[in-house]
Amino acid sequence: MAAADRFPAEWEPQSAVLIAWPHDGTDWAPRLAEVEDTYIALVSAIVRFENAVICVADDDLQTYAEARLRSARVQMERVRFVVVEYDDTWLRDSGPITLKATGADDARFRLLDFRFTGWGGKYEASRDDRLIEALVAQGVFADATREEIDFALEGGGIETDGAGTLMTTWRCLHERHPQATREELSAKLADWLRQDRVLWLDHGYLEGDDTDAHIDTLARFAAEDAIVFQACDDANDSHHAELQAMTEELAALLTNDGRPYRLFPLPWAPPILDEGRRLAASYANFLIVDGAVLMPAYGDAQTDARAQAVMAEAFPTREIVAIDCRPLIWQNGSLHCITMQLPNGALSSAP
Repeated sequence: MAAADRFPAEWEPQSAVLIAWPHDGTDWAPRLAEVEDTYIALVSAIVRFENAVICVADDDLQTYAEARLRSARVQMERVRFVVVEYDDTWLRDSGPITLKATGADDARFRLLDFRFTGWGGKYEASRDDRLIEALVAQGVFADATREEIDFALEGGGIETDGAGTLMTTWRCLHERHPQATREELSAKLADWLRQDRVLWLDHGYLEGDDTDAHIDTLARFAAEDAIVFQACDDANDSHHAELQAMTEELAALLTNDGRPYRLFPLPWAPPILDEGRRLAASYANFLIVDGAVLMPAYGDAQTDARAQAVMAEAFPTREIVAIDCRPLIWQNGSLHCITMQLPNGALSSAP
């Protein structure tokens, strides 16, 4: 890998957001109509600010998805479809982690293709593990080289500030690689992702999350010196002690130049249950796009509004757009989990 490559922050300019359309061959089948409504709202929001690239399983699904989007008056000139096989739609974890060359006139990109194991073998993921290779074969990317890395890592498990600092959770990486030490994992991540340092969180989890505590459900960079995180202010909630311990960890972290981070705690959503099962309603699972932050909402007007206010404070130059994500958390993820941004210039011209 060229030493000049770098891992852009999510708030840097983007070409598009990559998603995969749900269908009856995925785990969404029992509640497909509900989740399709969320996808329509998501695509409608994305194309207000940039392009959307939508994976579809076959031509018939493309025809159907296009009809649904047209009927919702989505700006279709900003939508591109690509026919490709996939097991499910969690592209944050199966999609490419994209590094960009640092030269001002250098348009090269490197697509890091880590192994996707269905979150440690919990689910079938063989087609998802081949997704990046298939997208490259379809000509989705511009001047990009795919690099296959025989190491299990999901995009939702890492968070970068774009300036050499990576944040992740020990729970997740240790679960994937139980024989590796923290020092070994730090060295590997820093090398592959071109980071100067790795910040580890030892605390934080959400019931209903089957990713083993992905960082994108817990704490996110809003700038090089700012972190937005999921707090819990309900002392009677089962998450309180763990998220309070995570808050203390975040307060002890220092920026690369030795200052405490500016911290933005997100409110705690009232419990959402599905047949007695607690669902992981995290406001930290937001997506940054050009000019906006797309924020998950969970149907409680007061708490959703408080979360939106925190986002507006953390991202003062961006519009905050709330999207109802209650259908998503039924399958243990939310808005950020189903998306993967592509840095500016990474997308090829549509055929």
